[in-house]
Amino acid sequence: MAPRGLLIVSALAESSVGLALLLSPNLVAGLLLGASLDAPAAVVGRVAGAALLSLGGACWLARDDGHSPSRRALIAAMLIYNCAAVAVLAHAGAGVGLAGLLLWPAVAVHAALAVWCVS
Repeated sequence: MAPRGLLIVSALAESSVGLALLLSPNLVAGLLLGASLDAPAAVVGRVAGAALLSLGGACWLARDDGHSPSRRALIAAMLIYNCAAVAVLAHAGAGVGLAGLLLWPAVAVHAALAVWCVS
């Protein structure tokens, strides 16, 4: 159940944020970073949203795959993604001084998901 639950939670979380980035990258940037995006950055935000939707879709489709090599590879990819998200978001908050309402909760969620990936 643990890998299945991880993939379901990841699918729902990443797809939700991905859709929000596609529809309103400025809203997501405001909630995470307390800043708005200029036009080029908003385009990049939408591309990131498409990538997150792809990750969410892959997690959802792999949730019932058993102990296949593909499922293990997807969990490894999610571990890399979650660790990178923790590093980038924590740097934004602690290093650059950007912080919106959801920055530190997002760091905590990604850290928890990374730990879950390892387990």
